[in-house]
Amino acid sequence: MGWHGLHRAVTPAIEAATLLDREQVIALWGACGLTRPWNDPRADFDRAMDATDAAILLAREGDALAGSVMVGWDGHRGWVYYLAVAEGFRRYGLGRALMAAAERWLKARGCPKIQLMVRDTNSDALRFYEALGLERQPVVTLGRFLDGAVK
Repeated sequence: MGWHGLHRAVTPAIEAATLLDREQVIALWGACGLTRPWNDPRADFDRAMDATDAAILLAREGDALAGSVMVGWDGHRGWVYYLAVAEGFRRYGLGRALMAAAERWLKARGCPKIQLMVRDTNSDALRFYEALGLERQPVVTLGRFLDGAVK
């Protein structure tokens, strides 16, 4: 049975992405509004695939890519990026299942803390993560592009 007919949370099979998933995953990220002109999603995907301390986890229904999450560990904290659920698969618990898979991936590597960044204008995402028990941290994120370009 497909998720489209369900009215309750589901527990999908979640698997690691392969290089063959690249264009489909990047298309999902774009459709979910996660990409920005100054972040090359292809480079992000490729870096995650090449790293031993990162992964992209996928949920599918048949041939359809239903959701993805990129997870990585810097040796101090675990980070979550690109949590995306395709429009037709939302409200069935898939985002929650992908986050649980990301946490399992991090715990398996001995990671003590999970973190992520959310744009302060994305109130839906903030509510979602807060409902999962993530809390706003009393820090300010600072950054600079290393290629010298102003973005």
